[in-house]
Amino acid sequence: MAGHTPLLSDPAFETLAAGGKRLRPLLVFCSAPRGALEQDALVSAACSVELVHMATLVHDDIIDHAAMRRGRPTVAQAQGPDAALRVGDFLFARAFSELTRAGQPRAVQALAESSLDLSRGELLQQAAEHDLDLTEAAYTERCWGKTASLFAVSCRLGAMVGGADRDVEDRVAAFGEHVGLAFQIFDDILDLTGDPAKTGKRRGADLRDGTVTLPLILAMQDDPAMRRRVAQVGSDDASIDELCDELATHAGTREARERALGYVAAARESVSDVDTVATKALLAIADGVVDRYA
Repeated sequence: MAGHTPLLSDPAFETLAAGGKRLRPLLVFCSAPRGALEQDALVSAACSVELVHMATLVHDDIIDHAAMRRGRPTVAQAQGPDAALRVGDFLFARAFSELTRAGQPRAVQALAESSLDLSRGELLQQAAEHDLDLTEAAYTERCWGKTASLFAVSCRLGAMVGGADRDVEDRVAAFGEHVGLAFQIFDDILDLTGDPAKTGKRRGADLRDGTVTLPLILAMQDDPAMRRRVAQVGSDDASIDELCDELATHAGTREARERALGYVAAARESVSDVDTVATKALLAIADGVVDRYA
């Protein structure tokens, strides 16, 4: 971030310093062919996907009016939404600037397409606010854009800049897609069941925002009374907490978990016979997505 105005670089650095799982950069390195791990291009690719992810977090916090992330005030809370918008744009620009160092136009194109998916996923989510008729297919399409696309391109970039063939690229990208879908479903379950002290977010944030997620979709399909319950829930903390308690133990939430586990199984199958990359590490990441929920 050096060489840029502190008005942009300081909050950008603070966003990075707030921590996180760094899953996307890890996917870049684990998807690279063996013997390619010392390439500077891999470092550039790993940095670029994390910068894109950071940018989306800063922008999402504006849209969601979020005050805290990872136990710290968001940029929007600390400096206002206008400043946060500029910081998010700065992070996006730095991501592509960093990726050009890899010297592979196809890599830049892949990340650009994923960034468009991210934007589209966010638009789909906004358009579907409070839509209790949202289908599972529409939810999955949204998850692809908001989450799975960047997981997939992280894997693809690792294989691509590391010199793997197209078949390996496609295999690891499929792994990333399935892991990303599982990750998002588990994240949506955690919104209902998670401990705020561990997740860093208030429980029931999706309910407050009108974001309809898979546990809710499946619960309302299985139980018409739940649909009435959701439609009538108040906005106060007590009402939201009570509904979260009901949904946390509902069959719809258990069914959503099974969907996520199915995606994890598909991810594992995608790389089951790929022996040119760090397959064991990728499988450990897939298992870690499950452990995060447990």
